[in-house]
Amino acid sequence: MSTTPSQLDAEALYQDLVQQIKAGLQGATELALVGIHSGGAWLAERLAAELGLAARLGFVDVSFYRDDFSEKGLRADVKPSQIPFDVEGATILLIDDVLYTGRTTRAAINELFDYGRPARVLLAALVDRGGRELPITADFLATTVSLSKQENLQLQRADDGRFSLTVVHA
Repeated sequence: MSTTPSQLDAEALYQDLVQQIKAGLQGATELALVGIHSGGAWLAERLAAELGLAARLGFVDVSFYRDDFSEKGLRADVKPSQIPFDVEGATILLIDDVLYTGRTTRAAINELFDYGRPARVLLAALVDRGGRELPITADFLATTVSLSKQENLQLQRADDGRFSLTVVHA
């Protein structure tokens, strides 16, 4: 499904993503969710509650694993990664809000392997905005949008937990 940025209903997209994940992961063994800070972590928290996987929920902040760390520098909001379950042999559903170049996904996978060797890593993303620099694609995806390089898509979470998406001009 392709959407224009003005038509982005984050709640509807989240529900679509949840349905895809539920259908696609039936019977998966040793399933665990890992959200990429911050938007992917928010999605993973909510999804873990819906799937009853709170004990198999982890988070990664890939700041130190990115190949462009020297260019981007360190963000002020770096959070510690938390993987409170055994990664070895697990089916990991890696969750991010917006898939763009693929560099964040690559960094997250590198970090996961520091915790052990999963049996399988799948990727779920709310939105794919194109512009891939690495051969990475989502296994579960709610929608695709086209944005210019001067635009970024940001996921927000309200106090009540509801999601919204905003296009921000750089």
